[in-house]
Amino acid sequence: MPALALLVEQLVQWKYGLAGAVGLLLISVGIETKSHKALSAGAVLLAVLLAGPAL
Repeated sequence: MPALALLVEQLVQWKYGLAGAVGLLLISVGIETKSHKALSAGAVLLAVLLAGPAL
């Protein structure tokens, strides 16, 4: 599982840069600490990055 997480993190960072890595980090921290605010912030950040070209 950690290898898969590292692969996904590298893929997101390669495609979406530092902001994508920060979004994934916020999601990870939110899950680990059960913080809905961190989880939501990471999800919104990744959603904005994904929808950016369409806007």
